[in-house]
Amino acid sequence: MSKANERAQRAAEERAAQARRESRRRILTIGGVVLAMIVIVGGAVLVSVLNKKEVTVSDAGSSDFGVTIGKKDAPHTVVIYEDFICPFCGELESRTRDDLTKLAEDGKVLVEYRPFDLLSGRVGDYPIRAASAFSVVLEKSGPEVAKKFHDLLYENQPAEDSGDSVTNDDLVALAVEAGATESDVADAIKNVSNKDWVTKATQEATANNVQGTPTILLDGKVFDDGRTVDDLAKNLVDALE
Repeated sequence: MSKANERAQRAAEERAAQARRESRRRILTIGGVVLAMIVIVGGAVLVSVLNKKEVTVSDAGSSDFGVTIGKKDAPHTVVIYEDFICPFCGELESRTRDDLTKLAEDGKVLVEYRPFDLLSGRVGDYPIRAASAFSVVLEKSGPEVAKKFHDLLYENQPAEDSGDSVTNDDLVALAVEAGATESDVADAIKNVSNKDWVTKATQEATANNVQGTPTILLDGKVFDDGRTVDDLAKNLVDALE
């Protein structure tokens, strides 16, 4: 079996496991929300609401920590903050990639993907290694190759509890598959040379009050129209068409 087929099989198995975990998480989340809504304190219903601060970000295409598709004069902008191991980011990406690409090509939207490290403290260093590799490819091979690498990272996304299954050599192979020249990127990817880039990207996201992934901004405002990732993806595309 070729390495590409092995990666595809491994990714499919991990996505299936990821789907099972998400199903359990949704059940727990729904249960927690229902419990919060029925708790009574001092005769009043205690409504548990996440402490959401206003997310304020620079315009799409103006960050040093992302890659864009589309034209700068497009009537709409979308910014997506993401962590490469976040399963919901992977779902959103798979459900919106084709539509956002088409809308960008049609001049309807400028989309910027901004990866950062949200989850390494919980799942290990894969978010740092993947984002560092992304920045290396962006720097050495340009935005077109970096976007293809971005897409391949999600196509081969490990489960949250198995980030170590994707090695730095695997990241190099994906970068080359995306179109990067191996000699240009291999050492920096293997050595995680762009950790500082990841740190700065994460600091920017934190400074902008980004508290979760994926965080979507449509025309500068948080877009959260949907109870599920499917709903969110569909409603985002509908808003742009």
